[in-house]
Amino acid sequence: MKIAQEFREFISRGNVVDLAVGVIIGAAFGKIVNSLVADVIMPPIGALLKGVNFSLLYISLDGVKYETLAKAKEAGAPVIGYGIFVNTVIEFLIIAACVFSLVKVVNKLKRAEEKPAEPAAPCRTEELLEEIRDALRK
Repeated sequence: MKIAQEFREFISRGNVVDLAVGVIIGAAFGKIVNSLVADVIMPPIGALLKGVNFSLLYISLDGVKYETLAKAKEAGAPVIGYGIFVNTVIEFLIIAACVFSLVKVVNKLKRAEEKPAEPAAPCRTEELLEEIRDALRK
């Protein structure tokens, strides 16, 4: 029973729930970025480079020329899929830029919250005590 209680306490902490939400959002965000790179960014870049599709670029290490990367893999040939690597690097850079922007905004919001509040004006009692103190000094 004690383990179950400890587990409930662990799960009920806000950090665990926040982490779970972050992982789920991150997975969905990864799919969006993957689509952005594969379907929006890379086609124009490929068009600028005379129709190059980066995901199909590879080097066959067995010296045989295959029609496509898929056929080379189907034949069991050792290949370096550098085009897929280029896509992955671009995806990483986009994710890194988004995370950087998000962290920058969160830090800005935290700094705005942390600004010290202006000291409150003294209450009437404090003003009267200061007047009495000043009168006694004279």
